[in-house]
Amino acid sequence: MTARAKGVREKQILWRHVVPNALLPTFTVVLLSLGFIFGGAITVEYVFSYPGLGLLTVQAIGSKDFPLLQGLFLLFSAAVILANLIADIFYSALDPRVRAG
Repeated sequence: MTARAKGVREKQILWRHVVPNALLPTFTVVLLSLGFIFGGAITVEYVFSYPGLGLLTVQAIGSKDFPLLQGLFLLFSAAVILANLIADIFYSALDPRVRAG
């Protein structure tokens, strides 16, 4: 409100005040949604019979191939953890206040 009262353009208000505060939560949600992407890939690959890790997971469940399922779940979990690590690393580049803490 103060910036508007000073006559600052709306575009500058958005880029200087709104975007820095909204960037970190948005970045977090986007990278952590990777788990949902894997879940959606399993569904899409099963429904449309696309070859991929999702269809392989469904076939491994059907044939009770537990070592393969363990490997697939480990891969999916590692991908989500890696996405979280990348988000944490890029926090300091996106917001300088994170570096101080």
